[in-house]
Amino acid sequence: MIFSRVTQAVLLIGAIATSTAAVADDDWQVKTSPHSVAETVTRLTAAIEGAGAKVAAVIDHAAAAEEVDLELAPTTVVIFGNPKIGTPLMQENQKIGLDLPLRILVWQDGDETRVGYIEAEDLAERYDIDDDSKAVKMIENALNNLSDAAVAD
Repeated sequence: MIFSRVTQAVLLIGAIATSTAAVADDDWQVKTSPHSVAETVTRLTAAIEGAGAKVAAVIDHAAAAEEVDLELAPTTVVIFGNPKIGTPLMQENQKIGLDLPLRILVWQDGDETRVGYIEAEDLAERYDIDDDSKAVKMIENALNNLSDAAVAD
């Protein structure tokens, strides 16, 4: 079946929303960036690549909304990962593949830019994986360090 880019974006947005719909706000780590959404995304993707991980996709939700004549404040998801870290988690429970590769959301919240992600220990708990495992700790450190790099002055 062939889908247009807009249809693909809508399907991906729906899948992401569905996989995170039950996540409470307290499962999130949110930081404020002094930069625009675009600059924060640029800084984040550079930090990801600089750390040796791979950016799998950058989803610009506002651009997708504009393609169907809807308005949305700047909202971008950066999807990234490193199989050396994610694969051990999938070996424990393949269902975590729904939340891998990892995602960081960058969005405009009024006059501020926010950067947010689901905390690694909450992902581990969701899939009954030991949150003290080496892989979970590595993901926790990566999410924290990468988001810090994105929001640094």
